[in-house]
Amino acid sequence: MPADVNELFLIAAAVFVVLAIAMFYRAVAGPTTQDRLLAVNVLGTNTVVILALLAAGLEQPWFLDVALIYALLNFLMAVAISKFTVERGGVL
Repeated sequence: MPADVNELFLIAAAVFVVLAIAMFYRAVAGPTTQDRLLAVNVLGTNTVVILALLAAGLEQPWFLDVALIYALLNFLMAVAISKFTVERGGVL
């Protein structure tokens, strides 16, 4: 791949890191449980995208394996938290 394309992937990954920092603030300071739950889920998805962009930008395919495993863990975490909040007495 040309070096310009790799740099573009790395710049995009850096932009997603900045967005993840903003979402981390929402996860900590969110006024409601729904805000925090959604922010944590978006952080997990952001992490998967960052790993995929790093895999393309650095030409390291093993980052995609890590991204896939992290995506599965993120999904299981979302299901577990949703189940916990529903059992506690309400939809959320």
